[in-house]
This record gives sequence, structure tokens and C-alpha cells, in this order.
Amino acid sequence: MKVAIVDDELHMRQSISQWLALSGYDTETFTSAREALTVVGQGYPGVVLTDIRMPEIDGMTFLKRLMHLDSSLPVIMITGHGDVPMAVEAMRIGAYDFLEKPFDPDRMTEIVQKATQARRIALENRAIRNELSSGDAAMCRLIGTSAAMAQIREDIVNIGQADGHVLIEGETGTGKTLVARALHAVGARASKPLVQVFCGRHDEDAQIARLFGSGADDREGAAMVEARGGVLLLEDVQALAPATQARLISEISDGDPAQAPRIISICAAEDFGPRCEDVLRPDLYHRLSALRLTLPPLRNRDEDVLALFAEFTRNFAEEYGVDAPKVSAQEAAQLLQAPWPGNVRQLMNVAERAVLQSQRGGGSITSLLISDNEAVPLPITQEGKPLKQYVEAFERMLIDNTMRRHQGSITKVMEELALPRRTLNEKMAKYGLVRSNYT
Repeated sequence: MKVAIVDDELHMRQSISQWLALSGYDTETFTSAREALTVVGQGYPGVVLTDIRMPEIDGMTFLKRLMHLDSSLPVIMITGHGDVPMAVEAMRIGAYDFLEKPFDPDRMTEIVQKATQARRIALENRAIRNELSSGDAAMCRLIGTSAAMAQIREDIVNIGQADGHVLIEGETGTGKTLVARALHAVGARASKPLVQVFCGRHDEDAQIARLFGSGADDREGAAMVEARGGVLLLEDVQALAPATQARLISEISDGDPAQAPRIISICAAEDFGPRCEDVLRPDLYHRLSALRLTLPPLRNRDEDVLALFAEFTRNFAEEYGVDAPKVSAQEAAQLLQAPWPGNVRQLMNVAERAVLQSQRGGGSITSLLISDNEAVPLPITQEGKPLKQYVEAFERMLIDNTMRRHQGSITKVMEELALPRRTLNEKMAKYGLVRSNYT
């Protein structure tokens, strides 16, 4: 990740650059906002650290231009003592954070670290959105053969073709954001922008500024404007302040229907239904929940657990340049029995740690499940599942892994698994495994 340092003072540029370089960041410096704007724009692979008081184009104007180019770009403002009120205003416009001179270099590094992490996530999400420009790609990312996932995919196609506002509910880590992007990808507005707003990150004033602009005459950078004709994705919609809710219902009611964005809202709460309904004002809630999707927790998608784990470990193994760890029958059973309170996101974290652990040549998936702070320690205390379910899930994973290892060679898979061709074909058909996917 890059850090663009913008300051008209040579000493300040050099000292910040040297400190961040020692902390492992790739820095580039600019003497003015005008010079920086030739390099920094939409999709910039990093963050910006800029002074407020600069000649020609000051930091506030620079910030507004950056927010117009890429509203998710983290911009950290450097202020003098008398500029703090201005820095607070910058936060309302969209600045990520600010540093008051003289500042602690360690504090600066901490803010930059958080900002680069946020930027990395934003760019990854944008890449996923671009990948989901076709409905087929969207569905491919929704992994799982369970009845629950089959129903979700069917609902996405049906709801995506409609044009009403959508409320997506579900526990943390169930993939609500991915489903929201899939809805956008398969809908009539797929070629139009999808603008994402994280409601929980802003206070009331910042929410209003981000959604509607700084005033009636200043709508620059407003998400409702950026998303015209497209989709506005509201993450953590239950965090909207009362004044923001009032303004939003007014915009929805009085705006031009032809230009108004479709709103997809995500309610991230454990007791999601009643809480979202209780927190949002009734008229807004009923508008936003014209269409609803409830995502199933991973514990209700038993047959998907091993398929997801295998996919995640393959992806991480490829990323780290190592072999994916093999899963024993005992480990497969424990993966199936784990309650997964963090759902798919938690499973992904365990898969990555399993790959890293395998790279170091030690440990087991069992030990990861025991040490995982979010998981219930083994032995698992919840009710077991039917033996047939364990056997089928493990069998599917084994055939899938073997097919991948032999790049779809039926002969080699038959030899390794000691299966007749007819039996292998029947099992592949049963588990939805298609040879062409491995060649």
C-alpha cells in the first residue's frame, strides 16, 4: 500500500516519508495538491496524508476533489493548533482522521496502518464488485449446495430483477455484503454505479454530509447523488441517526423516481429483525424493507461447511504459494460440529490460519478450533449430526480435492480412490461435481 504525502514544506515531507518508510510503507511525496492530483485518483492503491494549509489549492479543497474522485479513499489531514475546527469540518466532508502538529510519529503510524487496512478492504470489495459485473460470476461466489443456499440464489435472481428497495438481514459473517453486490450484478442497474456507505462509522452530522452533501447548494460527494440511477448500499442501516432517517425518508418520498437510486440496506445485528424494526422509524423501515432477504447462519448449512473450507484453503494456499492442508476424517467431523458463531467469515479465518500453520509444518485444524476465541472449545457441546451427513460431506470433499489435484482426470481419480467409473460418476452427479470445472 502506498502513502501519498502532500505538503508544501520540504522538511515535513521528508520527515514523514522517512518515518513511514522505516515502518514498511511505500511513500511518494508531492509539493502541492495540484501535483498530487496528477497521480492520486479513483482506485489509488493507498492513502493520502495531507497538510490543510497549502498555497493555491488548500487541504479542504483538495479533500473535496479527492472525495469526488473516490469517496472511499482514506485522507488523513495534518493541522496546526488553530486548524482543529477546520479538521473537524474535514471529517464531516469525508476525511479519515486528522493529526495535530506537533504529532507523535507512532500515533501517525497507527492511523496510517488503520487507514491502509480500510483502503485494502475497500479496493478488494471494489474488485469483487467489478468481478460481479455478470450475474454468473456473482452466483459462482455464493458457494454451497445446501437447500438454504439454493433458495438464496433463487431469491437473488428474483429480487434482483425487481426494482424495489431491499433489506438484507442475517448474523455477522453470513455474507450480506456479497449478496448485496450479487443483487446489483443481476439487476437492471448492473451497469450503473453501486455506492457503499458505512452508516456505523459516522456520527449524525457526518452521515448527513456523506449521504446528502454539506448543504442544499453543495451536493458534491453526496452518496445519493453518486448513486443516481444505480444502487445505494447502506451498511449497518440500524446505525442511522434520527435526523439522518428523517432526511432519507424525505429524499425517498420527494426525489425524482427516475433518477433515485435503489437502496439495498444491510442490518447487521444478532437479533436482527426486531432490532432493525425498532431502531428505524416505521415509515423508513417499511420503505427500505419492501423486499427482504434473510441469510442463513453457517450452522444451518451443514453440507456447505467442508466445501467452503476446501475453497478457502485452496485460495489461501495459492496466495501464499504452498500446498493446501489435508483434512482428516476426524477434523472434517469437528469442522461440521463447530457452532461457527462468526459464520462464513470465521470459517475463512480458520482456513487461512490452517494454511499458514501447514506452511510452518505443525499443528492441526483441531488445535485451531480449540484456540479460536470465537468458537466453542472442543469437545463440541452442541447436538451431533446424523452419521450419513458426516459421511456425505467428507466424501464430497475428498472427491472434489482429488479431482482438482488430478485436473479432472477420471482415470487417475478412479485409481487413487479405488472406485469404478460408474460409482464415481454417480457420486459426482449426486454432489454436483462437474468434470469440466477441473480441466
